[in-house]
Amino acid sequence: MERVVTDLAIEQHRQGHRVCVFSINRAQGLADELAKAGVVVLSGNKSKPFDLGVLSALRRSAVGQNADVVHAHNFSPNYYAACALFGMVNRPTLVGTCHDMGTRLSNRRLRWIYRASLTQTARLAMVGQQVFDRYIALNMVPADRATTVLNGIPVDRFQNSAPRRHAARTALGLTETDLVIGCVGRLVGLKNHGLLTSILPRLAARFPALRVVIVGYGELEATLKAQAQALGVADRLLITGQRSDVSDLLPAFDIFALPSKTEGLSIALLEACATSLPVVASAVGGNPEIIHHQQTGLLVPVDDSQALEEAMLQLISSSELRARLGSAANDWVRQNASITALQQAYEGFYTTAMER
Repeated sequence: MERVVTDLAIEQHRQGHRVCVFSINRAQGLADELAKAGVVVLSGNKSKPFDLGVLSALRRSAVGQNADVVHAHNFSPNYYAACALFGMVNRPTLVGTCHDMGTRLSNRRLRWIYRASLTQTARLAMVGQQVFDRYIALNMVPADRATTVLNGIPVDRFQNSAPRRHAARTALGLTETDLVIGCVGRLVGLKNHGLLTSILPRLAARFPALRVVIVGYGELEATLKAQAQALGVADRLLITGQRSDVSDLLPAFDIFALPSKTEGLSIALLEACATSLPVVASAVGGNPEIIHHQQTGLLVPVDDSQALEEAMLQLISSSELRARLGSAANDWVRQNASITALQQAYEGFYTTAMER
């Protein structure tokens, strides 16, 4: 989500709009990238569950920036924005985006405050058709104010070439002969990295040069390392921690894996496709909107280790299949999910919301 917000804000600024990014928490991570691009970054410095100081800071920011539109990304930001803007004279138009399948809305309190905030929200965007269908079917959002806006990425940043592959492998300490399965994502249960780790011993027995690289950080790092150690493949698993240079690291991979238990419309998946990587992804959320089985990648049932292993074997065994799927995935992203297309879609989205 943070990556989408950053890329969208930079493109909007480049197109001549006045853009300010307000972080409810302390602005960090991608804040420097935004500032270098000329985008104003402000912090709410949230310090407790419901922080009145954040509301005051957000309200002052909306007034100070003379905002026409406030765009909230996901549930709590939507609630904070709705409260902060309530009762304002010349109130900016509030719109929201749902970036995932809404699993956190199983929390009754969060679901209640989010639904309350929607009474003040002019229009809602879902990042994929599967996300849209789920929210409408579960009556989480009003259908007459919802639409689909497919996520996008700056595709030209993600290119594969022999020099970029060599540089990426050098940066990760990999050799040219290593066979690398890569993942990008937070080390949390929903990303299901443990499933990939569980099949690593069987794959490594057949392909001695095999390595798995996970670009990301999170609460399950120690658990994954302990799992690899217990399975005797600790030397084949590399966890990089948080990285800001993902676009430079992706060319190191031969195959991209996304075994998640749930997804919205995965930016990591779009980035892998833009790098021309062959993909194995679980058939959940928005993944099937990007990966068309045997055309732009391979889809497997969620949490199915045998299916995941068989799909990996297919790709490992055929460089021709890897090249064909990777090329088709790259074509799809360029045609359907560029950052320019995303910016233009949101410009129309804002206009419709303001008219409403």
